[in-house]
Amino acid sequence: MEQYNAKFAEVYDLFMDNTDYDAWANYIISLLPADFPKGARIFECGCGTGALTLRLNKAGYDVTGSDISRDMLEVAAEKSRRCGQKTKFICMDMRRIELHRPVDCIIAACDCVNYLTSREDVEKFLLTAFNGLRPGGILLFDVSSRYKLQHILGQNGYCDSRTDVAYFWQNCYDAESKLVEMELEFFVKSSNDAHGEPLYSRFSEKHIQRAHSERELVSWLKNIGFENIGVFSAFTTEPPCDESERLQFTARKPDRVGK
Repeated sequence: MEQYNAKFAEVYDLFMDNTDYDAWANYIISLLPADFPKGARIFECGCGTGALTLRLNKAGYDVTGSDISRDMLEVAAEKSRRCGQKTKFICMDMRRIELHRPVDCIIAACDCVNYLTSREDVEKFLLTAFNGLRPGGILLFDVSSRYKLQHILGQNGYCDSRTDVAYFWQNCYDAESKLVEMELEFFVKSSNDAHGEPLYSRFSEKHIQRAHSERELVSWLKNIGFENIGVFSAFTTEPPCDESERLQFTARKPDRVGK
């Protein structure tokens, strides 16, 4: 898990504008137990620029967002100020969750767990999440599926161009390690030359994700001590199929640890 170029935080929301965060936040809320109270304490790992954090906070939950990138958190905090919220954000590695008091729910959405590229790192996250939850607390996280990383991203490339920014994205999937390396080149308009033609600055990003399998993740959750483990094709409550692109996991900390 790496911290990325500060410029990435500046353009991230531009290229995520086709994501229906309202529907995503509502889906997360739908996965919470029926007796889950408004005002419940939620801790979000890998919150990025705060798109889900702010929506869950607006829905009445006491949400704290965390991310390993201070630049992402600066954008999130500014968005919170602009919409009149006082959302709490903290810089924290999701493998080392440290909370002053247990929370009711911990969330890691939008590929966070894919960025944990070893069993050791995933288990560190699961263990510290387990310790950070109150008895009966809920863990919710999703992953891009092995099918998606191998067959949709795979060896493919993508590009996108907006008014003042563009990117080129090339993937390389390794079937043995189950890792996909994503090489991105961004071009951001910086000024105009003497003839009025646009000039662009360029920066690069390299992201690495692992295609964890459903079986692996369920096994690791059980090893940590979670119960009532559910796996769904994301944004539904249906079991995943072979071509599900995103898997949603739910798990519960027992009322009595060691019971």
